[in-house]
Amino acid sequence: MIVLSVCNHKGGTGKTTTAIHVAAALGLTGVRTLVIDLDPQGFLTRTLDVEEGNPDRTVAALFDPSVDPQSLAVQHVSGFDVIPSSNSLTKRMRELNKPTDVLWVREALQRAELGYDLVLFDTAAAVTVYSLNALVASQHVLIPVLPEYQAVVGAEQTYQTTELVEDKLNPMLQSRTFLLTQVDGRKRIHRTYQQYLREKYTEIVLDNVIRTSTSLAESREGGTTVFDHDSSARGARDYANATDELLRHIQRVEAADLSPDPGPEDGSIDPEDVPLPDEAMNS
Repeated sequence: MIVLSVCNHKGGTGKTTTAIHVAAALGLTGVRTLVIDLDPQGFLTRTLDVEEGNPDRTVAALFDPSVDPQSLAVQHVSGFDVIPSSNSLTKRMRELNKPTDVLWVREALQRAELGYDLVLFDTAAAVTVYSLNALVASQHVLIPVLPEYQAVVGAEQTYQTTELVEDKLNPMLQSRTFLLTQVDGRKRIHRTYQQYLREKYTEIVLDNVIRTSTSLAESREGGTTVFDHDSSARGARDYANATDELLRHIQRVEAADLSPDPGPEDGSIDPEDVPLPDEAMNS
């Protein structure tokens, strides 16, 4: 099972739109996909008109060892399944202050038999215990990045965080990939930052980009995706092509078995090695 996080420490980069449409594109190709909304604000959950319901059956249950992950309320939308976020995550965050609290989600996935080909996490635009949980549980990271200054800085900080997580917590984190979003080819600044990212990060920047598109904005209505409205629209074509490229990239990485030494056989982690959210942001 592939586990993928979609994250960028800077908001407004199309992160949640990317999570939704990558999942939808995967579903259309027959990849059984589960999206887990680990953002306490639950923007993905609200965008898809998914009911939160009882917190014990939402993503909040992943942080409760007494709850069986198999009992979570999985809801089907637009070709993929969703475990919704919960308002209780914000309150619970204050309690998750131990170094080992970044391991909850990974351990829950290890206990569960989900039956999916790919699990995708949508995360908050910040370094929190929840976004760290997603990274610790993942093998791959997709970083959506608008080709403008603040978004590029956020993307590079996110990249650095993934390196820290790989080094300290998750040696099975095999790859991180940039996806350029909201690209306007008429803007010189967009061309400049595209060139910067491609020169610095070379092959881990996807060739396909997500261009500005009114069809993507319109697709937010009624809990649908652009594929539900017009599969030939620019936004649909862009996400279909980018998702296909991303999947091929992941498959190449996994086929090459590029993962590092998993470390101690018991999987134990020294609490002193665990980066707290402030450390990860400042690294």
